[in-house]
Amino acid sequence: MNRVTAVLSSAALAFSLSAGSALAADLLVLAEDVPAGLDYDGASIAIPATQTGVDNLLEPLIYYQEKGLNDEGVMTHDFTKFEGRLAESWTFDAATLTWTFKLRQDVKGCNGATFDADDVMYTFARAKTVSGAAPIGWFLSSVGSVDNFTPTVFGDSPEAKAAQKLGDEVQKVDNYTVKIRQSAPNALFQHVLTIFGLYIFDKETMEANSTTADPWSHQYTDNVNAPGFGAYCLSNWEKDKEFAVVANPDYYRGKPHFDRVILRKVPQSSNRVVILRSGQAGLIERVTPKEFNSLRGVRGVKVAGVLGNENLFVHMNFKTPPFDNPKVRQAIAHAIPYDAIIRDAYFGGAKKWVGSIPTSYTDYHEPSTTYDENLDKARALLAEAGYPEGKGLEKFAGAFNMAYVTEKESALGPVANLIRTNLAKIGIDVQLDPLPQTTYGDRQLVKKDLPFALNDQEKPIAPDAAYGLFLFFVSAEKGGLNTMVNYSNARVDALYAAALNEGVPAKRTAQLAEAQEILAKEVAWLPVLEWKTQWAFSDKIKGIKWHADNSIRWYDLSE
Repeated sequence: MNRVTAVLSSAALAFSLSAGSALAADLLVLAEDVPAGLDYDGASIAIPATQTGVDNLLEPLIYYQEKGLNDEGVMTHDFTKFEGRLAESWTFDAATLTWTFKLRQDVKGCNGATFDADDVMYTFARAKTVSGAAPIGWFLSSVGSVDNFTPTVFGDSPEAKAAQKLGDEVQKVDNYTVKIRQSAPNALFQHVLTIFGLYIFDKETMEANSTTADPWSHQYTDNVNAPGFGAYCLSNWEKDKEFAVVANPDYYRGKPHFDRVILRKVPQSSNRVVILRSGQAGLIERVTPKEFNSLRGVRGVKVAGVLGNENLFVHMNFKTPPFDNPKVRQAIAHAIPYDAIIRDAYFGGAKKWVGSIPTSYTDYHEPSTTYDENLDKARALLAEAGYPEGKGLEKFAGAFNMAYVTEKESALGPVANLIRTNLAKIGIDVQLDPLPQTTYGDRQLVKKDLPFALNDQEKPIAPDAAYGLFLFFVSAEKGGLNTMVNYSNARVDALYAAALNEGVPAKRTAQLAEAQEILAKEVAWLPVLEWKTQWAFSDKIKGIKWHADNSIRWYDLSE
């Protein structure tokens, strides 16, 4: 049996075993991974597959309106306009900084669960406890200036414990009316409600699966289910293998077209391509740019994408010497073979990234400090740092183990090798250190102890520079959550705080621009390129939409 036949036979058998007799409205999706957990306050939430799981089971209060199709037929959104989801309508009282949400009635979730104000109250109360490994719900509430969602909640002191309890900042008026009060005017408030970390849980099911040791059901959501009011209900979940859902027949926006969706892990991107070409899969994700190009023009297959917010950067931990030395970081920045990576690893499906915020976002600023490939300059900077030709760096050998996600070997392996080759030319010996996605996510988001890494899975989902600043670069002491490189700068903290509530757009733009200048000068992280988000799928499938978290909502799809 040759390789192609073996791949096809294996896929067909796996699909048959997991799906039973195929239905006309079944969809098989192949990806590099399946959700490692479903707790959006858990350690695995940085993993794209986990985000996909949450996005398809839970539902937001509000979301963005559609904007229109791009030139490849992908539906995009207007990030300045919102529409109701679980909230039917809303108003804002500027005098009291209070939002009043009228909730949608007759919404049913899985197993007949009914939606009301108690589910919203539970979701915000859970967020404020910061009891998860990565308290995303608290973070988003804080970014949106929800009153009393401040860093005082962290810790075990009596004051912190008291601050973790939800007060009158979120109020139930009646079964279908909720009020949320802000501490200051903040344009990010509506944006954060569209992000998976504030999607609404089914309170009754969550509480039924709580324990004394885990009153907020983190273990349940990380290992069993995330119960909510989305378009799909979980039917089978084998970690590291398969994630299967069935349509919620009572979904308030109408029953999904596909009765069942099976997300299967096929680690080798080349195998995903083979299975799609055979017609056995409906959609595949995250293959290499070269493989996407190879599928263009193939009979029965379509490829579509958008240059949205996905990027590649080099991570250097400020708490790991010698990366605490700015000259070392700058030297490495000048040793990256940017053009070669775009040409040989992304095959033109990317562009050089100058800055630290996606270039399409509100208040993105292109900094005056930029880095290009210049090995002579890199050597000079390394000498200024005290390591001429790399001499002396051998004592930091472990720091130069470049980590990246094992499941992304086909995409990131070539990039890592290009970087290793160039760094060797200036005297830096790099060892490659691929890690399983779950391990990488835990060390990045929770332990924050990765010294040197290649990252292509981080993006600020709210399309605004202030959000990206807070997410990645505001210090942990000031509430920054995903400070994976342990960066801290008091001026950046102050500029973010000022911009957050600045009512004059020109002043806000200037504040955020100054912060982005500082990030570039200090190489807070090392931006390499922005790359195109793409999908390959059966030409029978319609409805591909780009969402800012880059996860497909299976409800969008039809035939």
